[in-house]
Amino acid sequence: DTKQDIQAQPNQAEPTVRNREIPPVQDQEDELDNQKRHLNVVFIGHVDAGKSTTGGQILFLSGQVDERTIQKYEKEAKDKSRESWYMAYIMDTNEEERVKGKTVEVGRAHFETESTRFTILDAPGHKSYVPNMISGASQADVGVLVISARKGEFETGYERGGQTREHVQLAKTLGVTKLLVVVNKMDDPTVNWAKERYDEIESKMIPFLKQSGYNVKKDVMFLPISGLIGANLQTRVDKSICSWWDGPCLFEALDAVEVPLRDPKGPFRMPILDKFKDMGTVVMGKVEFGSVREGDSLLVMPNKDQVKVVAVFIDENRVRRAGPGENLRIRLSGVEEEDILSGFVLSCVANPVPAVTEFVAQLQILELLDNAIFTAGYKAVLHIHSVVEECEIVELLQQIDPKTKKPMKKKVLFVKNGAVVVCRVQVSNTICVEKFSDFPQLGRFTLRTEGKTVAVGKVTGV
Repeated sequence: DTKQDIQAQPNQAEPTVRNREIPPVQDQEDELDNQKRHLNVVFIGHVDAGKSTTGGQILFLSGQVDERTIQKYEKEAKDKSRESWYMAYIMDTNEEERVKGKTVEVGRAHFETESTRFTILDAPGHKSYVPNMISGASQADVGVLVISARKGEFETGYERGGQTREHVQLAKTLGVTKLLVVVNKMDDPTVNWAKERYDEIESKMIPFLKQSGYNVKKDVMFLPISGLIGANLQTRVDKSICSWWDGPCLFEALDAVEVPLRDPKGPFRMPILDKFKDMGTVVMGKVEFGSVREGDSLLVMPNKDQVKVVAVFIDENRVRRAGPGENLRIRLSGVEEEDILSGFVLSCVANPVPAVTEFVAQLQILELLDNAIFTAGYKAVLHIHSVVEECEIVELLQQIDPKTKKPMKKKVLFVKNGAVVVCRVQVSNTICVEKFSDFPQLGRFTLRTEGKTVAVGKVTGV
């Protein structure tokens, strides 16, 4: 179920605006220049690495959750004999998640530092919930890869079949360009803040991150933390605990992340993640390009429904306009809620997003299922921005030589693991995609088969 329940932060009322006065519009015309920048951060990593606990601790430290709520969670976790899970309850709000200690939905929360507003997306680590993790990561600018330093736990996550590897590859494909690798559970008795263990994990991860396409010097940063006790999150870890670390704490590292600027004047694009009825039709999503303001006329693609923007909300605040990178709820008139599906794209009328049933793409084959051959007729599930759709490879056009990056001369009938190939992809329903070179966020995708990511790719022609 890819529907994401937007979960209220624990110390606030339900974040819908039903049955309440619509809050007055905040006039942000003049403020847009000096507003804090906004970043989406996705927490990824193997199940039980401590993603939800770290996310919960961040919210507590930044004052989003009060002491009383924490005490309530502490008691609840104790009653379930899960004492060390209480911080995770801040992010994992549904009962199933708490009982199993596994995140299923993508939890969402907000916090701020001196210079930046952050939206945290707490993605599930468990392999059965990878599609949810994909929808979380596709909205993110920065990834926090949480790795457990505890003896045996890093190894399980990192070995073949562990989620650490798959998550790194997915994050890269989904456009998470910057990665903070936090080595968690450094306070564990098996680790005890040992530099040797930290260095060992770093030295094993670096080659793999390089292989996944990350520029380790420029785009990746490692740091040691303990999510459970909150060490090295908001303030630097004390030298008495960890004498060898003189780098930043997590908040400082997040503040220092530079992300590419997006063009607020470009053609408007917002893939729709979810929709609901509330005094009209409300859609949710992240603005990838352009800006939107109240009163705009837009198109819901691929159905070409003409709609008018009635109201725009960032978190709880109604605003007149919003730019790229913002997570919005937009109330529309001119379309019924049942006529919109996740994966549709709100786009400007003058330059709408292309709607296609077939496109040309460059694919990198990661790891096919045993005995599978990648050839014309190959079927898989395509994940591109908020779309999940069945697809078929209809023709392999050419294979790319990985060394020269140029097409090979010989005709290609099938390819194996590790190959890079240009092919035509057909989908069962019309979907909205863009060429990667024009709009990277709407042009990169993954192919999955039987719950496993088999290839990553980018759209080269529509």
